[in-house]
Amino acid sequence: MTTAKELFASECKFVAGAASIDQIPRGFMPEVAFVGRSNVGKSSLINALVGKKDCARVSKLPGRTRQINFFSLAGKISLADLPGYGYAAVSKGTRKLWDDLILNYLVGRPNLRRVFLLIDSRRGIKTMDEEVMEILDDAATTYQIILTKIDKIDNLEAVEKQIEPQIAAHTAAYPTIIATSSAKSLGLRELMSEIAGMA
Repeated sequence: MTTAKELFASECKFVAGAASIDQIPRGFMPEVAFVGRSNVGKSSLINALVGKKDCARVSKLPGRTRQINFFSLAGKISLADLPGYGYAAVSKGTRKLWDDLILNYLVGRPNLRRVFLLIDSRRGIKTMDEEVMEILDDAATTYQIILTKIDKIDNLEAVEKQIEPQIAAHTAAYPTIIATSSAKSLGLRELMSEIAGMA
């Protein structure tokens, strides 16, 4: 069995980018997906996990990731970086295309082991996050809450206590929260271990 350290020391290879449903590559290996609101830190977290600054593209402007990007770690597990949802500055038509792409991927991917739903620790779970959680519940797609940017808050315990009842109300939600900071490398080992356990 590959350890988390060995897995994440392996090369992170870009496999494909899908801007439409028909461009999504067939999935043969176990896969985990990172999803969340625009600017929640998905690409930064992926780069921090694999120890590279440019594996997943990071933009200073939210809403710039317009496709699902697939990466392979050691040919053992696939990481999917999904477009951020809910960014108001893009046109309604474009936003709908993004959201349709995300949702069709999430409910129709048999090799998808878990969705990591990223929540900005400064913002908490918002209405659009709740909507995504309900869709995942309906699709029986297991997901886990990953708090991001915890280096920017003063009281992590208070944030966790606030969102725990919200998580408990959702049938497909994994009960354990992982609190992370890409900038300070906090919580990364715990998340790596979760991912390695599915490889």
